[in-house]
Formats: sequence, C-alpha cells, structure tokens
Amino acid sequence: MAMRYIGKPLKRKEDPRLIQGLGHYVDDLQLAGMHYTGFVRSPHAHARIRSIDTSKARTAAGVVLVLTGADLQGAIGPVPCAAQLPDMKLALRPVLAHDRVRFVGEPVALVVATERYAARDATDLVEVDYEPLTPVVNPEKALEKGCTVLHEQYSDNIAYRWELEGGDLAKAFKAADKVIRQRLVNQRLIPVAMEPRGVVADYKPGEKQLTVWSSTQIPHLLRTQLAVMLGVPESSVHVITPEVGGGFGSKLNVYPEEALVGYLAMRLGQPVKWIESRRENFLCTIHGRDQIDDVEVAVKRDGTVLGLRCKVIADLGAYYQLLTPLIPTLTGLMICGCYKIPAVRMEITGVFTNKMATDAYRGAGRPEATYIIERMMDLVAAELKKDPAEVRRKNFPQPKDFPYATPTGVTYDSANYQKSLELALRNSNYKRLRQEQAKLRRQGRYIGIGLSTYVEICAMGPSSAMPAGGWESATVRVEPTGKVNILTGSSPHGQGQETSFAQIGADVLGLEPDDINVVHGDTARVPYGIGTFGSRATAVGGTAVYKSLVKLRDKLAQIAGHLMGEAPQKLVFRQKRIISKATKKSIAFGEAVGAAYVAKTLPPGLEPGLDATTFFEPSNFTFPFGVHVCVVEVDADTGDVKLQKYVAVDDCGNVLNPLLVDGQVHGGIVQAVGQALLEEAVYDEHGQLITGELMDYAIPRAADIPWLETSRTVTPSPVNPLGLKGVGEAGTIGATPALLNAVVDALAPFGVRHLDMPVKRERVWQLMRKGRRAK
Repeated sequence: MAMRYIGKPLKRKEDPRLIQGLGHYVDDLQLAGMHYTGFVRSPHAHARIRSIDTSKARTAAGVVLVLTGADLQGAIGPVPCAAQLPDMKLALRPVLAHDRVRFVGEPVALVVATERYAARDATDLVEVDYEPLTPVVNPEKALEKGCTVLHEQYSDNIAYRWELEGGDLAKAFKAADKVIRQRLVNQRLIPVAMEPRGVVADYKPGEKQLTVWSSTQIPHLLRTQLAVMLGVPESSVHVITPEVGGGFGSKLNVYPEEALVGYLAMRLGQPVKWIESRRENFLCTIHGRDQIDDVEVAVKRDGTVLGLRCKVIADLGAYYQLLTPLIPTLTGLMICGCYKIPAVRMEITGVFTNKMATDAYRGAGRPEATYIIERMMDLVAAELKKDPAEVRRKNFPQPKDFPYATPTGVTYDSANYQKSLELALRNSNYKRLRQEQAKLRRQGRYIGIGLSTYVEICAMGPSSAMPAGGWESATVRVEPTGKVNILTGSSPHGQGQETSFAQIGADVLGLEPDDINVVHGDTARVPYGIGTFGSRATAVGGTAVYKSLVKLRDKLAQIAGHLMGEAPQKLVFRQKRIISKATKKSIAFGEAVGAAYVAKTLPPGLEPGLDATTFFEPSNFTFPFGVHVCVVEVDADTGDVKLQKYVAVDDCGNVLNPLLVDGQVHGGIVQAVGQALLEEAVYDEHGQLITGELMDYAIPRAADIPWLETSRTVTPSPVNPLGLKGVGEAGTIGATPALLNAVVDALAPFGVRHLDMPVKRERVWQLMRKGRRAK
C-alpha cells in the first residue's frame, strides 16, 4: 500500500462547514409543529416529596401537558447502568423522581408547551411540597456509622467494595528501606462541553417509527437502551447524532431526558425538543473524578520501587449512570503506571452521596491512576534526594520486556519508555532548566520543573473486558460512479475521523481523500457500532474501516485482473488506476467499479457489487505512553502560578495524521491545566452546587496556556494491523501530574511536600508565608 496520505498533516475535512456555520446541531433542528419541554428540578439535595400541585401549570398559556413521576410509573424504565461489579448494590434511578429526591437538580415533573419560553415559565408554576432530609455530601462521613442513608433499602452508603492484588505485598514492604505515604485528592470536575445536551424526538404513528436526534457519543447503544426503557422494538427506534459540540465522556451516557422526550413525542404525536441550559448542564450532566486516595509506596534507598498500596474512596453521587461503578476500577488497573512494580494492592470503596453521578470524563479513571503514581514517584525522589527523572528511569521495564504483564492483570502491548524520556529531557533542555532554577532561587524567584511519565489503557476493547462490547464495525461501499462511502459505527465528534478514515481509504484504494465520504451517527444508515470513547475510534473503528477497504481492494483486484489478464496479487492501486507491477498494464479504477455493477465481465463465481462489512474485535487494549515536562514560576508575593514552558512527547503508535494528533494532545493538556490550577465542583454542606455556572467555575483561557511543544516517538501496537494506539485522552492523563509536580517543586524551598488540586493562589501564598516563618 502506497502511503501518499497516511501520516500526512491534512487539514480536517469537517472544518469548512463548521467554520462557516453550516453544521447542524440538535438545537438547529426545526420541525413543523415542534413542542418544547422544560423540567421542574429539585432545589433540595435530599428530601421526600409530599405532594406536587400542577394545576396552575396546566392552565398556563401554551401548555399542553404536565407530568410527574407518579404519572410515569410503569411507562418508562429506569436509567440504565451497564457496569456490574460483584456485590454491587442496585441504585435504580427513575426518569422523574416520585417519592424522594437525592440530588439538587433531579427532575420531579415536566411541562410541554408550544413555545420554549412558555414551557420554561410554566415550570415555575408547579408547586412541590418537600420534606427536607439530612444530605450526605462528604464521602468519608458517608461511611460513618449513624450517617443518613441515601437508599433506604440498605443499611449504609457503601455502593460496593472492589479489591485487586498482585505480587507479594507483605514481602515488598518488609524488604523496603523506606515507606512513603501520602493522601491525595482528585477533586470533582464538570466536563463543560461547549454544547450542552439536547434532544429532539418525532414519532410517526402510521409507521410506528420514533426518531430521536441526540447530542450523544453512542448512537447505537442509546437506541438499544431507549427501546428497552420505552418498551418498544428496537427496530422502531431511529437515533441520529448530528454535530456534537464536545463530549469528553459526558455524552457517553443515557440520560432521563432522552427517554422522556421520546416518550412525549409518542404520546403527543408531535415533535418535542429539549435543550439543556448551562445551569442544568452543571447540575444534571455527569461529573468526573472525585477520589480520595491514601497511598503507601515501599522503596529501596537506590530508588527501586518494591510495592504500592492504595485505598480509594470514590464518590459516585446519588445514582449510577451508564458506567459509574466501573470508572474507579480503571484507576486500579493502571495504578502501576509505566513502572516495574512487583507487588500492588488496590482497595476501592464506592460511596453514595447526595450529588450528581460521576462517570467517564476525559481519561476516565486513568488520569487518577497517573496522578497517584506520578505524585508518588516525585515524593520518592524528594525523600531520597534524587532527581525525579533518575527515579523514573530506574523503574522502567526494558523494551525487550514487552508484552509486559503487570501485577494488576493487564498486559502492556509495546513501549520504549526510555526513548520518550530522553527525547523529552532533550527537547526541554532539562539540565539547563535545573541550572537556571538554582540560579533564580538565589535571586528570590521560584521556578518549578515537573515531570510525568505516563501510560494509559486505550482502544477500549476487547469485548470480554467491556460492559457492552469492545468491537467496532465499518461498512465500505463503492458507488457505481467510483466514489466511496465509509459507514462507521464509531461516532466522531471532534476527533477528525472524517479526515483520517478518508486518508486510510485513499491510500488503500489509490484515490484522493476527496473521493471518500465518511458517514456516522445515523443508526438507520450505518451498521451497529459501539461508539466513540476511550480513545477507541481510530484504533478499533479505523481498523474495521481498513479491513473492509482491503476486502474491496482484493475484490477489485480480481475484477481488474480478469479484465487485463493479469494476476490479481500483482496489481497495485495508485492515482485512480489499477496497475500491473509486472507488465505496467493498467485500467482506470472507475472501469473496474463499473464492471462490478454492470456484471457482464466478472470472473466466474464472483458476486456483483462493491460492499464490504467488518466487525473488528481487538485481542487486547492498546497502551499509549509519553513524557510531559512542565515549567512554572510561582510569584512569591501573590502565590500566582504562571506556566512558562510545556514540552510533551507522546507515543500513540503509528500516526495517521500528525495535525489531528497535535490537536488532541493540545486539548487534553488544556483540560489538565483546568484540573490542576482552576477547576473544582464544590457542593456546600447542604448539597448545593455553589460552582453551578461559569461565573463560579473557572476553566482555562487562551492567556493561561504557553506555547505547547509537542513531538512523538513511534512504537507501533501489535494489537491491530495499522499499529495504532489512540491519543484522545493522552494530554489530560500526562499533564495533570506534570503540572502539580512542577508547582510542588517550585515550593520546595518553603518545605512544601504536597498540595492538592486545584492549586489556588491563596493556598500557595499561605504555604510560602508559613515556610518563610519556619526558616
């Protein structure tokens, strides 16, 4: 296969329509007779519903329907949770609460009106009589005896306990020269996709066909779950995902509003729309992270790590969403990071609290794991008075050790951690940075240098390890005119697969990327697929595309060989022609395509048409890795942290399009800056979200980010024929600990050993003052 386009930085095919405002999002849909729904949401974190009076709302102008949870009992099934763990307690969530509310923002009633603002105004006319109950907000207090219990059928707030152990931990800690301990907090975050959630549904009673447009990452899984929740055949549900304005995992879910809007369309026989407000987005779309980690590391004096023990309290919120219980377990699987740690023990306690559920948010359990091990590696280096790079290098497995089986039960596919570390140190001028740091400290300036060497688990599959399948599908169809349609079960929403899949198609078939059209997000057009999350769309979905393309190329080679009298295996596809390597004879690509459809000159026994489908099942996950180096300066007078330099070296296997890879890494780093320095979802003691809008929840701005220097090493994965690993979450996973390590390094002269995220300037200032007084 000639590589004319794979590996080239082609601009995204998607961008012209988006830049010109020609794309269509859910809220752009305008259907004749559209109705609008609004939700009455609980102002209490925990309360009994005594009664709901909807009489005033029912008589309001434009209102056509008002429903409460009592009206819907038995009509719509509960919100689904696909993840199941041993001895996990059920926590079924109704689509509308009908007896008790368990977080602020939980919907208790809905209003449908002919105008959007009429629906919104009428929600204020619904009168709900609540009996407030004591909320449970702190996950550690939620575990205490005598604490209020969220789900009254149970005796406590423990959702599950999950344990994982590998190696001889007792031996490791007995042989240790030092045991280093630290409590780490991975704060709760809000995904803040630019486009909030939105749903439109339309029902055709004659055809018994429900069409749902949703801003989702998983159109086929959503179709399946909607059919189950609504009690209709799956063939009667059609899900379309138009443009999606960001997801980051928050739209890898099935929400009550999606089922409710579908139900309303069926009940009214009219199209219904709901668009989430930003306040609703903060309250009612899943949150991420929220772990408390108590960590112990056993080490030798030379820096060798012998063992690691970690106890995690995972705040799950009030109910489970689609993958809520599963996410913390990914932290356990990846707790070793990219180090040869012989013995590990992980204990996770999942806890119910009166908050919105946590679930997958960019990285989903892996940023937490990387943060734990990378902070601990810096603490090891500080305790032993060694350079952080030296400690990391000492504990890397060697390239010859791969595939490398970790004590947590996963097997890393391929890596050369030493190579990526050396490149990152060279690109950042690490030795010079250390020299400059020492010089500036003598001048009263405080520079910090942070390292993070990370590995992540990506390309989510195989199915044996996934709650809803780990394969992916693709159909490739060559039209009689010679144009190619790639119909992918992946559902890209910013990752750029309309471009990268076209690059694969162009090289396999010897065409131009503009000859390739990529179709996704429509369950009536594309084969059943799993969706886009976990950095899987290219490594798994792209492999399915590649395999279908190869099937069609081989069929076209048979046709062309028959027409030219040449051996099919001697033919190559190049510049829209099919060429014999032996005789240089050729025919146009379009001529072979025409023969496939006219079907008068086909080889004996060969079927007409050009259509191939693949369901690719990976044999393992993939494990991208990399090294990030961050330089910050801390203002001694204000505590302000300023990013000065950022260098990232990432290895995502073979690269289809370096422009897309850089874009993914840049975006991930920026989100990591948010967690490290700015973002925190804060609930008060009453369970009120006090960071409930962008006036109170700080996210990074362009001025906060320095020039990001990105480069790569390339270690192909053996898991798929393209050697791909995935890169969508790499920046977020690698950057967060690098940023924290840099800040702590800057504060080392003040005796600071650790501080939790986000790094608030007032806290930094207080630590610096305290350190000065202690000198």
